[in-house]
Amino acid sequence: MAGRVPLGADRAAVAGEMETTFIENLRYAADLLAQEDMIGLVEPINSRITDPRYFLNTPHQAAAILEKVGRPNLKLQLDIFHCQIMDGNLSRNLETYFPLIGHIQIAQVPGRHEPDSPGELNFPYIFELLESLGYTGYVGCEYAPKGDTLEGLGWLRSYWESRGLQHGGTSKAAQ
Repeated sequence: MAGRVPLGADRAAVAGEMETTFIENLRYAADLLAQEDMIGLVEPINSRITDPRYFLNTPHQAAAILEKVGRPNLKLQLDIFHCQIMDGNLSRNLETYFPLIGHIQIAQVPGRHEPDSPGELNFPYIFELLESLGYTGYVGCEYAPKGDTLEGLGWLRSYWESRGLQHGGTSKAAQ
């Protein structure tokens, strides 16, 4: 975790010290992870709704810190929910930060529910953009499902079917 701004402290007044400590800790962690051939992730979390005191809150800030850390095995975990709340402009942010992205997480804004629930985001467009950028990693579903797990993943079946795919994302033509 990036840490939280201390209660009662002015964010701007402690930002330099917090960033220095965070960078030192990330270098240490990345070096340990490298010994095991592992990748570490940093995730900006919005400070408008989820945690007003969380230190790392935008992809821009995370990218600047990753550059200062300078470890190739440290990547950006881009949570679409947090990114939309803090900055919007998802298409441009995905394109800009794509080389740094190690993992994507999704949830609809503002309710933090399934991608097909009412909200601000057009997930079929976002998924197509990720494909066009060459993203081949997993997409984590970090949302509060409105029902049980199976109901909460119903959107995925519908999405696959709309793309001519079957369960598991395989092409019907390949069957």
